[in-house]
Amino acid sequence: MTTLSLNTSSTKAKITVVAIAGLLLLSGIVIGGVVFSKFFFKNRPNINTASFEKTEKNEQVSQDRQTAITKAITKVSNTIVGINVEEVREVRDPFMNDPFFRQFFGDVGPQRQTVRGLGSGYIVSEDGYILTNDHVAGNATKISVTLTTGETIDAKLIGTDPVTDVAVLKINKSGLPFVNFGNSDNAIIGEWVIALGNPFGLFEINDKPTVTVGVISALNMKVQADGNRAYKDMIQTDASINAGNSGGPLINADGEVIGMNTIIYTGSQYSQGSIGVGFSISINRVKKIFEELKSGGKIERNYNVGFRIQGIDDQIAKYLGLKNKDGVVVTQVQKNGIADKAGLKPEDVIVTVNGLKVRAEQDLILEVNDMRVGDTLKLKIIRGGDEKDIDIKLTSN
Repeated sequence: MTTLSLNTSSTKAKITVVAIAGLLLLSGIVIGGVVFSKFFFKNRPNINTASFEKTEKNEQVSQDRQTAITKAITKVSNTIVGINVEEVREVRDPFMNDPFFRQFFGDVGPQRQTVRGLGSGYIVSEDGYILTNDHVAGNATKISVTLTTGETIDAKLIGTDPVTDVAVLKINKSGLPFVNFGNSDNAIIGEWVIALGNPFGLFEINDKPTVTVGVISALNMKVQADGNRAYKDMIQTDASINAGNSGGPLINADGEVIGMNTIIYTGSQYSQGSIGVGFSISINRVKKIFEELKSGGKIERNYNVGFRIQGIDDQIAKYLGLKNKDGVVVTQVQKNGIADKAGLKPEDVIVTVNGLKVRAEQDLILEVNDMRVGDTLKLKIIRGGDEKDIDIKLTSN
């Protein structure tokens, strides 16, 4: 019994010594590895760790640089399209107006010529409806649009309205990204706005819109233009708008479309670049026209009000006994026309139109041009010192 006990104790002691030796050896290996790595690999960073840290830092930089402007652009940029048009125009050689040349070449009439043009537009529905300006595509014989994917698709002109300068196109494609309309009545003078489009055809280089940023400079502007265009309720901005930007959207910092970029003021007829005075049609006005064109293709404006006007100067004001030069004077009324039948007479002074004050001829012209067949033109006039209301029902010619 005693001998057996001594042998068992000896065996346990041996096992303990072996275990301790093993632990010391393992500890030595671990410590040696750490020291070895520290001195021999201290300048060799872990590739996976470095890659992760770099990616994390890049993401952080990207997030730090994001602003309301960059986020708004991201929301809208893939809805912008570049528009290519072909238009047949009649042009006349200016030399043929000279009798000297006509005696040799005869009376050469106008020649038909195909003119190509560029513009901008933006997708407003998943099934391919696109908004742009009438002066971009309204008279086109062939239209194609380029998407930000690089795809070019033929487009159909659904409807156009020369007066408001709005046109609606359609492409045969679905599942498209489209813009969100804002409320231009809530626009604020001084708020940031962004103009996107295809100035000078730059969209064609990489299938991406060009972006310019500015603020709203003024609201509810009236802009005089040639022809019967009624540029009213315009948003003025100093975001650069140049040739080719026409038809593109003006968006706010939330990425909502609040206007359609349309015209610029260049300072003179010899200058064509932006000087920081551009105008966009308010989107509330555009939306109304869009729905009418989408359903009917055109807006019926074939009427003749049947009277002529002119501004009031000092002599006319004195002759008519007026206190100021506000308003316009009727110079001619077409016999048996709608104005004549409504009771309008020469020398009547028009002071309001549809409830809006008339300060000059342009105020009346813009309002009349913007009306439709079936509307009633409401005038307040001064005749012989007395005020009188005259309503003229607009009927088709």
